Order: sequence, then structure tokens, then C-alpha cells
Amino acid sequence: MTMIAVGGSVGAGLFIGSGTVINAAGPAAVLSYTLAGALVLLTLRALGEMVVARPASGSFSDYARMALGPRAGFCIGWLYWWMYAVLVAAESVAGAAILAQWVAAPGWLLSLGLLVAMTAANLVSVRVFGETESLFSMVKIATIVVFLILGVLFALGLLPASDGASAANLWSHGGFAPNGWTAVFAATVAVLFSFGGVEIVTIAAGESDEPAAAVARATTSVLWRIALFYIASIAVIVTVLPWNDTDVLASPFVTVMETVGVPAAPLVMQIVVFIAVLSVLNAALYTSSRMLHVLTRQGDAPASLAKVSRRGVPARAILLGTVVGYASVVANYLWPETVFPFLVASIGAILLVLFITIVTSQLVMGTRMRREEPRRLTLPMWGFPYLTWVALAGMAALLVAMAFLPEQRTPLAATLGSVAVALVAYELRVRLGARPVSDRPLDLGRGPTVPGR
Repeated sequence: MTMIAVGGSVGAGLFIGSGTVINAAGPAAVLSYTLAGALVLLTLRALGEMVVARPASGSFSDYARMALGPRAGFCIGWLYWWMYAVLVAAESVAGAAILAQWVAAPGWLLSLGLLVAMTAANLVSVRVFGETESLFSMVKIATIVVFLILGVLFALGLLPASDGASAANLWSHGGFAPNGWTAVFAATVAVLFSFGGVEIVTIAAGESDEPAAAVARATTSVLWRIALFYIASIAVIVTVLPWNDTDVLASPFVTVMETVGVPAAPLVMQIVVFIAVLSVLNAALYTSSRMLHVLTRQGDAPASLAKVSRRGVPARAILLGTVVGYASVVANYLWPETVFPFLVASIGAILLVLFITIVTSQLVMGTRMRREEPRRLTLPMWGFPYLTWVALAGMAALLVAMAFLPEQRTPLAATLGSVAVALVAYELRVRLGARPVSDRPLDLGRGPTVPGR
């Protein structure tokens, strides 16, 4: 469970996308990651309180259903499925782009090959998914640990390749926040989306032996992961290198490793980034299928998709998620400048909508449980309700900020379009669904391994 949480929270966005954040905020990018990390930590703790107090296999979809009504549960469940279904396509395209540097084959064929391989891994059993994700996570963790050790030694002037301590890079090139504090806040918007995946642990809990205990351990350990993997990594980058170095924008981790004298640094990091892409692709296939399985059990999706294989895998739900991936790969081949970028934009702010829904649900459920069932609160939210309100205000501020940032307006508009589609779909489900809508959660059992529960 811990390795799944790690795998979900450390993707290619850290290894590559951090360069864009540093270019926008300068050394103060450390504060952007710290602020976004704090909001994510509060959100995950709020989710952890609900998971441990009221275990439900639908996780945040069920908590939205209980706290805010069946419309909220339906919409956030389908939006979450859509986000990961599109991520399946996006990661397969990204993986193919890396693979194309080593294999002479068309991009669409490489994307198809990655999709088929990872789909097969997910269809075998949940154990294969867990072991595969654990292996990917260990590679990423080992890379970051080595990166941090070498980076700190170089910054202190203790490596042969260094000319002395390099801490002056934090203020020598226009100051700590060279582009102003507005840029630091704007960068926080982009940073937040790189934390997507930490919530996967509450989905995977349904197939663990001790779901509540597993979630409690994973959610409480997220603090050191965020501090180590993100904040410390960014601090090393802006200390070792001038923030405005053009190579930092392109690939900050590669540039640091070349600077400290690591042999074949570009090839090593290409392999690590490729593994990170496979990790996210693997997790996206798993997560989209499990959320769809929950929706089928609530009557919010066709019942035929609930069927599981002899190994307890929701094969039809997995395959439906890959259909979106295959269609997106074709769209990227036929209309690379239009359809595929729009699909990716349509999920641009769904993670923020998800976090706002989680925090709002905990505010409602937390108040209710403290009044009616305080004995259930064995993993309480810190400083309730004040820190819950802080998290909600911070997320709402970031959502509003997207409307004022030119590069974020298209993702915001496309995401709002996705929300509108989900709301219309709910009205159709109320009128045409075979079963009435439900505001009750699903029991937390062994996930899809229990057919028909």
C-alpha cells in the first residue's frame, strides 16, 4: 500500500515538469512546492479520517455521496474515471516518445505496444499490479535518494566536480523570487497537479487485507514523501544550478546529475523517466477500472461492467478504460494538433475539483461524526474544522486563479465542460437508470475480488 502511494505521487512531472516551475518562480519554487504539498497533505488527511472512520470501497465517491448527495457521488466518480482514462492515453503517448529514441518504430505502434503490455499486466491479477507498481516505485525512490545525496554533497563543495559551496545560487541571479511573489503563487497552481495520484491508496485499500490500517499508515507517511521527493529535490536543483540556466528548463534532474559528474546521466534519467511513465500508466489503468467498478455497483454504470474474472479482476472495466486510450492514440495520430490536446486539457483541473470535493465532504461528515459518532474518529483531521477550512479556501483560491492565468484558462474551461457533461449524465441516469440513485456507501470488502457485492 505504501509503495502504491509512492508510485502514485512521484511521476514524470517531478523529473521533467519541475523545470517549468523553476523557470517561472526561480529559487522560490521551493515555496510553491511547499504550499501545494501542504494543501495536498491536509486533503489526504481529511480523506484518511473518512476512510478509517467509515470504510467504503468507493472512497471519495462514496463520501461525496454520503455528505453531498448522490449527484456529487456520481459526478466525481465519473470525472475521476475520465481523468485516468485520458491519462492512460497521455502516458502511452509520452512513453512512446521516449521509446522512439531507442526503437525505430512509428509512434502509434509504440503507444499501442505499451497499452497492450500494461493492460495485460492489470488483467492477470491485482497482485501483479501491486508488484509491478512496487518495482517501479523502488526505482524512482532509489534515483531520488541518490540524486539528493550527490546534490547535497556538491552544494557543500564536497565532490571533485564542485568548485565550492553553491548556495549563492539561491539569491545571486535576481533574488530568491526574481519574477515576483505573484509568479510563486501562479506556479503553485501548476505544482498542485503534479501531486495527483496520492489518493490512489484509498482506492487500492479495497483489495488489501487490512484496508483501514493500510490507509492510516499510507496517509500519515505522505508528509515525509512530499518533503523528500518534491521539496528537497527542488531545493537541491536551485542550489546546485542557477535557476535561469536554459538546461534547467529542459531537464533539471539530468542537468544536475551531469553537473555533479554522473556518467551517462542523460541515458540514466531517460530510463528513470520511462519507468515513471510506465508507473503512472499502470496506476491509471488500475484506478480507472476500480472506480468504474464502484460506479457499476451503485447502479451509475452498466451492470455488465461489474463482471470480474476468475482471478477477481474487473476485466471489462479495465478494457473500457483502454478503449479511451486506443481512441486517443488514433486521435493523436490523425489530429495531433487538435483532438488529443483537447482531451488532455479536459482533465486539467479535475484533480482540483476532486480535492475540493474531498475537503468539503470531510467538513460535512466530520461535523456529523463528531456530533453523533465520535468513537469512530481514530484518525482525526488535524485542527478540525479550522485546517479543513484552510485547505478548502486554498483550493478555491487556486481554482479562481486559473481563470486569471492565460496558460490555465483552456484547461479550466475544458474541465468545466467535463463537469457540465457529468451533470447532464446524472440527470439522464435519474430518469433512465434501472435502479434508483443511492446516497449509501458500499461496504469495504476485498474490492472487485468479491463479485456482485
